[in-house]
Amino acid sequence: MSVANRLNSAPRGILQWAAACLIITTLLIAAGCSKATSAAKPPDPPSVQVAEVVQKDVPLYKEWIGTLDGLVNADIKAQVAGYLTQQSYTEGSFVKSGQLLFQIDPRPFQAALDQAQGQLEQSQGQVEQARAQLALAEAQVAVAEANQGRVQLDVERYTPLARQQAITQQDLDNALQNNLAAKAQLQAARAQVETARAQITASTAAVASAKAASETARINLGFTRLTSPIDGIPGIAQLQVGALVSPASGAITTVSTVDPIKVYFTASEQEYLEYTRRFPTFEKRRAAENLLNLELILADGIIYPHKGKFYFADRQVDVRTGAIRLAGLFPNPNNILRPGQYGRIRTSTQTRQGALLIPQQAVIDLQGTQQVAVVDGSNKVAIHAVSLGETIDHDWIVRDGVKPGDHVIVEGLQKVRQGMQVNPKPFAAR
Repeated sequence: MSVANRLNSAPRGILQWAAACLIITTLLIAAGCSKATSAAKPPDPPSVQVAEVVQKDVPLYKEWIGTLDGLVNADIKAQVAGYLTQQSYTEGSFVKSGQLLFQIDPRPFQAALDQAQGQLEQSQGQVEQARAQLALAEAQVAVAEANQGRVQLDVERYTPLARQQAITQQDLDNALQNNLAAKAQLQAARAQVETARAQITASTAAVASAKAASETARINLGFTRLTSPIDGIPGIAQLQVGALVSPASGAITTVSTVDPIKVYFTASEQEYLEYTRRFPTFEKRRAAENLLNLELILADGIIYPHKGKFYFADRQVDVRTGAIRLAGLFPNPNNILRPGQYGRIRTSTQTRQGALLIPQQAVIDLQGTQQVAVVDGSNKVAIHAVSLGETIDHDWIVRDGVKPGDHVIVEGLQKVRQGMQVNPKPFAAR
């Protein structure tokens, strides 16, 4: 007989008793498992990384967008009209002051100079001729004065003799007439002297005018040589050989002094006012500016190796932007920096004494409120609200909410809550 048949043939009471035993056994097993579970070891506290609140003096940096420009930008323009016959420099290469950049056809200006030189020599000859005429007129004056003196003596001698009838009246009349004629000749000679002097004056003025014309022609001839007024780097030529240029043509090229190179940056009016309140006198501001070391962060994020110095502040605040333009100078020995580049200017404007520093990752921003999780001596978590200041590299300056020596959680913030026990480990990223 099978087991099933035997069970079916068993009395009903036996079956009920077996079922009850089975249920009791199941309940006992379940109760035993429950006791085993409740007696299991509690989970370990979560591990977190903590950093100590550091107190030290730290420099406060400010940063602005900067634009590079040449210290001097000289536009090379034509001062006379003519055709370009030569370009004597390589675009983008270094040139010295006085070096020839372009040549304008000099032949018309050379001809004008030669003509002006001829006019000058002719005027100088006229001066010499007028001087000779003056000398002749002065000699004639001397002769006329001598003649007039002689006949004047005859008149003076004949007058008493005529009264005594020692000579005839005709002799006296002749002497009187000769005296009048001599005086007239003397006046004419003196007039010739004045005429000669006037001619000298006119000829001298003609010489001065001829000299001015000659100098103008010489200057215009010099203007046919377009030279660099400074040491620097010239840009791309805007006009080529064969082009007709004139003073209205605009700049043919621009030469820029790039060592040192100038960097413009713009500070807000509030920053400017704050700075002037800290240094209220010109002497204090000048001393502080001499101590400033400017850093230039290039477009690729690399810090330029040479430090810059403050150069000047503009005379006014821009009424449109409420900002003031500043400038710094940076050494540029290898001409790496070029006008038109952009960068960021950074400098330390003041030092915060005894600042409290925590890593930026330790700050929790909860609906506009900044908090940190502090681990106390018993490894329990306390959430503190903090007031933050400026950022220094990867750290925050904390104005209020922590004290030196506190340990704040940097890694594992998402696992902790107020009063939780944690397993702190040092944060090594700082």
